[in-house]
Amino acid sequence: MDNRVFPAIFTLANLLFGFLAIIFALDNALQIATAMVMLSVLMDSLDGRVARRLKADSNFGKELDSLSDIISFGLAPAVLVYIFVFQFYLSFWGIWISAFFVLCGALRLARFNILPSSDHFVGVPITFAGGFMALLLLFSDNLPALIYPIVMVVLGILMVSSVRVPKWGRSSMETTSMETINKC
Repeated sequence: MDNRVFPAIFTLANLLFGFLAIIFALDNALQIATAMVMLSVLMDSLDGRVARRLKADSNFGKELDSLSDIISFGLAPAVLVYIFVFQFYLSFWGIWISAFFVLCGALRLARFNILPSSDHFVGVPITFAGGFMALLLLFSDNLPALIYPIVMVVLGILMVSSVRVPKWGRSSMETTSMETINKC
């Protein structure tokens, strides 16, 4: 069996959990929907690690990962925030703020796919932004509703910004080794 199948299983699980987050949100199950986004975060971190460990990185895997990420960390959190916060407090503007978040996430992923690999991300990763928005929902009973549009817009802007965010998943030794290999 091709080694690329194993990371793809984790990537598809990421996508599945993102889809399920939306379904559970439509059923008004906030905690389960949020848990699905958190499971997507876990699957997203595992797919890259498995691919690197098996030396199964591929352009196909990178594209599949981005398609999964836009659902799990762009669309799902935007839908969750809209359903559980915006539709009650900012119905009209909440639609546009949620759309802005998804669009910024898509732009961020497209830019990530064309930039060369380095030891940092350009812009806040969508995985962080979407996971943070989902986690923030767990505190919706204790936070003012105004927090959500502010955080969502700020995260959207940070995703498309040129802010350099260090990659934590790889050790500096691994990054140095990869740079050496790439130079050869």
